[in-house]
Amino acid sequence: MLKPIPLRPDHDAALLRRIARGAADAVQVRRLLALAAIYDGGSRTQAAAVGGVTLQVVRDWVLRFNADGPDGLIDRKAPGKPSLLSDAHRAALAAMVEHGPIPAVHGVVRWRIIDLCQWIREEYEISISKQTLSRELRGMGFRKLTARPRHHAQAACRATIKVRKPDNQDEKVVALLVS
Repeated sequence: MLKPIPLRPDHDAALLRRIARGAADAVQVRRLLALAAIYDGGSRTQAAAVGGVTLQVVRDWVLRFNADGPDGLIDRKAPGKPSLLSDAHRAALAAMVEHGPIPAVHGVVRWRIIDLCQWIREEYEISISKQTLSRELRGMGFRKLTARPRHHAQAACRATIKVRKPDNQDEKVVALLVS
């Protein structure tokens, strides 16, 4: 049978329990208490029972603890998928957004996200979704601005009203701004 990976010699069970009492992350506390059981002379199987995990997971915790100490037992943010756009792509996109479209060339009078997706596909042969491009633009400091929606019955926000005057005057047509 293989010998288990030893724990760091600069910590002990009492110190791990003290750190666990002060920790705010419940996952880290559970891991620290499982490793404290090993420092107390318990087996890895007992530590796995304390942590509610398998032996392989306890081994991973020991490796992380030995490398980074108690902070190594805090879950880190996963790196995620790398961005489809490089820094050069972002710079070109920022310039395109700031200068605005040329109607004769781009066929639009203002940029929409879908238009920018199409432009990126044509220029760089990168297929990017609207959601991803929106996230990229937001990360670059751009905000999505939309015109205030109007009901179709409010044609240009104007209403024509006939005002009746006394019999000696003609009717007058007045345009009022509807708010």
